Amino acid sequence: MSGLDAVGLQVWSAALRAVADEMQAALVRSAFSVTIKERRDCSTALFDAAGRMIAQADSIPVHLGAMPEAVAAVMAAGAQPGDAWIVNDPFTGGTHLPDLTVVSPIAFDGRLVAHAVTRAHHADVGGMTAGSMPAGATELLQEGLVIPPVRLAGPDGTDRSVLEIILANSRTPAERRGDIAAQVAAHDLAARRIAELAAARGGTVAVAGAMDALLAYAERRTRAAIAAMPDGQWSHAEALEGDGVTDDDLTVRVRVTVEGDSMCVDFTGTDAAGPGNLNCPIAVTRSSVFFAVRVATDPDIPASAGAYAPVHIVAPAGSLVNAPRGAAVAAGNVEASSRIADAVLGALAGAADVPAQGQGTMNNLTLGFAGRVYFETLGGGQGASSRAPGPSAVHVAMSNTLNTPVEALEVAMPVRVERYAVRRGSGGSGGRRGGDGVIRRIRVLEDADVSLIAERRRSAPAGAAGGGNGEVGQTLIDDVAVAGKWRGRLAAGSVIEQCTPGGGGHGAPSAP
Repeated sequence: MSGLDAVGLQVWSAALRAVADEMQAALVRSAFSVTIKERRDCSTALFDAAGRMIAQADSIPVHLGAMPEAVAAVMAAGAQPGDAWIVNDPFTGGTHLPDLTVVSPIAFDGRLVAHAVTRAHHADVGGMTAGSMPAGATELLQEGLVIPPVRLAGPDGTDRSVLEIILANSRTPAERRGDIAAQVAAHDLAARRIAELAAARGGTVAVAGAMDALLAYAERRTRAAIAAMPDGQWSHAEALEGDGVTDDDLTVRVRVTVEGDSMCVDFTGTDAAGPGNLNCPIAVTRSSVFFAVRVATDPDIPASAGAYAPVHIVAPAGSLVNAPRGAAVAAGNVEASSRIADAVLGALAGAADVPAQGQGTMNNLTLGFAGRVYFETLGGGQGASSRAPGPSAVHVAMSNTLNTPVEALEVAMPVRVERYAVRRGSGGSGGRRGGDGVIRRIRVLEDADVSLIAERRRSAPAGAAGGGNGEVGQTLIDDVAVAGKWRGRLAAGSVIEQCTPGGGGHGAPSAP
């Protein structure tokens, strides 16, 4: 036992969380790319010596829930304190290739005490199209450079050979250099802060004891929240709208079983991995499940390995939610993850009070110009709940990035933003209305390679408890509607317009 009382638990929780928050602040302020410094498409976390997540910043759910696999892979490769290791292989600890993950073991007084982790979306890591998010890719190698767990830096500095290989495979090497340096700098900061904590609060034994106590606390609270649900079994299915190679639906089927204080989430019956890149590595599927469980239990429970301990996941190998090695996965991380969360929440609606469905997509846009690459995700409508209307123009579920300011985008890229507005009336009707989506209209001022990856273009976000559905989204190229997964080259002067989905409403509308 740690001997920590309730106050001690909260003090340690806040102290460790502050380290993760400060890591993220340092990363954002040091980064070169618009994607990280403006949109904050990055995540930071602390793990203990055994590789269990202890604390995280309020970052990107799809990043954070998949981090444990990266830490485990780096630990297995033999990382030592003073090292910084990098990985993006989705089948060895990564999510999709643009997300570069850096892991650093941290020691104090010669004893391993923690791991610092950053994961950031890099605007280009090679592959068949600028931005490394090609709609319609059919194998992983088309999506960019695959990096297994490898040492990026040691006590003597950066391994130049590893870094130069990464830079040689990017269309924007200077930007990659700066963003990777920002990640490593955030790890250096974490090492200093952990050393300060250990020196001031009882050394490594006290730090390790506090981490164990926090994990046990999160597990107790999660088990209590699950135990408060009725025992039973509930099923749900969600159809994904093609993967860029086939336009046929790909179906995620899930069965959630609650028994006592534990939960099983079983994806048996889900379709096999598709020919395109909507497939999910198992780490991304775990992220989606953990997010949904947090929504259905108590979001105030500290996000950690302890909170996830009561949840068992069954994901058949070779299926859409546990893709085979080498499968294309770029869209799985951003789009399938959101729809998996929809499916799990749909099942959990039988056991808990969950909101109506939100937009269920990240509305991904990648623009490739000569020497410059831009990637963004767009917000939409959140689903209403039994307690409040759904917020408008926000990122939903597995994404938690910020808006890219028009001024920053137009300075960084040869584009003109002609319209950026709330899509009024796109949220579902009900006693509490769903949130509205947005309209973003961009004119490219130079020839551009474009990749668009989005969901909810033909299946509307569902309302709940009698509420109406949200409006589906729409993607237009020069005012002509295109499929949700589209790739091509546009001439200077062409216009891309995205109308993002609204969220579902909750409850029957009040009588006039």
